Amino acid sequence: MGLFQILKQAFTAVPTFDDLNDEFYDSLEEALILADVGAETACDIVAQLRKRVKERFIGRMEEVKDALRDILRSKLEVGDSALTLEGKPAVVLVIGVNGVGKTTSIGKLAKQLKSQGKKVLLCAGDTFRAAAADQLEIWSQRAGVDIVRQNEGADPGAVLFDALQAAKARGTDVVLCDTAGRLHNKQNLMNELAKLRKIIDRECPDSSCETLLVLDATTGQNGLIQARTFKETAGLTGIILTKLDGTAKGGIVIAIAQELGVPVKFVGVGEGIDDLKPFDPAEFVQGMV
Repeated sequence: MGLFQILKQAFTAVPTFDDLNDEFYDSLEEALILADVGAETACDIVAQLRKRVKERFIGRMEEVKDALRDILRSKLEVGDSALTLEGKPAVVLVIGVNGVGKTTSIGKLAKQLKSQGKKVLLCAGDTFRAAAADQLEIWSQRAGVDIVRQNEGADPGAVLFDALQAAKARGTDVVLCDTAGRLHNKQNLMNELAKLRKIIDRECPDSSCETLLVLDATTGQNGLIQARTFKETAGLTGIILTKLDGTAKGGIVIAIAQELGVPVKFVGVGEGIDDLKPFDPAEFVQGMV
């Protein structure tokens, strides 16, 4: 059951304001936990709602819903959800474990940026996974953008260096760089990402560099663990949350924002090339309750 359905069910069980009692608040807290918001965050949300209802003498159920929406929205507003693309070329490192939709997210983002009039170049920096560059090349063709790649097993830093040089020569606006989803251990992953960032800082010192982590919304609290690990190793600037459709619980969005202070910047809502949407906290919350 999705997050929206879980919360709506909690309110459906309480048809009138007169039924707004301890049982309702307990059921709401349980619903939030089931939706992967996290126990601590769910408890805080319910405590804030209790306090607001009491202090503001809220007397209608719709006002209770509005109060909850406002609290949830404040939980999500932890930074700029817009993509920062300064300098030329701006660079976006896209990271995440294998299988979360990293390559497809890059292709969709490339299409979106191109539709905004930007010249985009893809960098096939995941040279460790078999066929990763082939998959990215297919998406480059779908999006109608260029790609720089080398043979499987090549040094990712060398691929990125070539991509940045090509971008500067071609007047590219944005370089989207795929990265390895898994190396031998956490230290190797940290070293590899640090090396890529060093190359970007050296070759494009006046350009912005976003580091976006791709997470699968259906993984729930495991996604939070992934995000915590990558934040420690890579210094995240934002999240791309994939598979946020009717089957995803989705509360992990709030858990990530609260526990890590990292904004969700894009959400994947389908398989099509146009199904990556900029994340709007207000719109997301409005659909919850």
